[in-house]
Amino acid sequence: MRLGKAIALAAAVVLGAGACASAGVIPDNEIVIGLDEDSTGPGASYSTIAGKTVRLSVDLINQAGGINGKPVRLVVENDESSPTKTPSIIRKLVDQGASAVILATGSGSVLQAKSILEQSKIPAIAPVVLSDAFASPPGNDYSFMIPNSLKQYAEVYCGAFEKLGYRSLGILGDASASIDGIIKTLRPALEKCATVTAVEKAPVDAADLTAQVSRLAETKPDAILVASIGGHFEILVHNTLSKIVPETQRFSLASIGNQPASWALADPKALSGMVYMGSLSADNARTAELTEKVRAVKGADYQLTAYDAQSYDAVMMLAKAIEIAGDHQDRTAVRDALQQVSGLPSSFGQDDLTLSFSPGDHLAPDSLCGLVLIEFGDDNKPAHPWDSYQPPCG
Repeated sequence: MRLGKAIALAAAVVLGAGACASAGVIPDNEIVIGLDEDSTGPGASYSTIAGKTVRLSVDLINQAGGINGKPVRLVVENDESSPTKTPSIIRKLVDQGASAVILATGSGSVLQAKSILEQSKIPAIAPVVLSDAFASPPGNDYSFMIPNSLKQYAEVYCGAFEKLGYRSLGILGDASASIDGIIKTLRPALEKCATVTAVEKAPVDAADLTAQVSRLAETKPDAILVASIGGHFEILVHNTLSKIVPETQRFSLASIGNQPASWALADPKALSGMVYMGSLSADNARTAELTEKVRAVKGADYQLTAYDAQSYDAVMMLAKAIEIAGDHQDRTAVRDALQQVSGLPSSFGQDDLTLSFSPGDHLAPDSLCGLVLIEFGDDNKPAHPWDSYQPPCG
């Protein structure tokens, strides 16, 4: 028995050493892509949408023969949009042999990922994050973004405010780490065109927002911007605003427009007239093509979201980079190749939008054409592009 135990222990030590030696080794016969998907935390309402489309995109690539003739395998971890957990999640994906990472998680987590991406020298693409800081210096050598940035959001909002004569703005947001970062980025940019009369916040799981909305209403803003991760909180905001300040123009971020399941939770006409920052245009033929691909998997009635389109484009840009690099085992070569991907026709935004990366620009959209202001109708569904103002494409 003692000899048997000694042999078993020796075998365990050998196996353990072998496992440590192989940790982080990138396989030659397949391409591993890591996915950090918040499937249980505060960002799950949008991260899971993105994650499903990342899986679909990988399946489509494999059906077409893979990348450079090699199959793609997706490995998935969940940081729950917790910035303290993100570094360990990145390390886990690296240890599983990922050549690159897709970050479908909250803004706070994505920002926390920057330093560990630099240390691990692994490129990452964020398909849904809006924070300019992720793709901007310092420490952005391995950080790339797909959507238009928050500063570009502010540019569009300001264009609308100036055209309509809005000079003051109230902001109502949830108290999540992601939205806190978004407000800190948006507010200074918005104050270049409008005075922020007040910023009210409440927990994501708040059951009543009457006090916050009433305080905001007392400041008499020309317009109100709702900043939230969506879901129950956003609907509660609009239900309350529609009762207390029904005549005040409301704006929102992208979340509500990309969460069709939430619309039915709104009170009758509570979303009517609200304008959100959309990223999908009926005039983009590639959006229609992607809709058919996604519906083949998610069902004929599936409502395509910007999260779907941006996640699909993230995978396609990464696939193009790996094809250019020719060596998926060299993560820095994959990063360098990402900086060569240029002029890729986009699946979101207006029809002439293209996506590019370069050494000096890790933000994909080549113009403001990735943004479309969309107005909700009386049926609490997105109705049409807002007639009052649209972002220029120049």
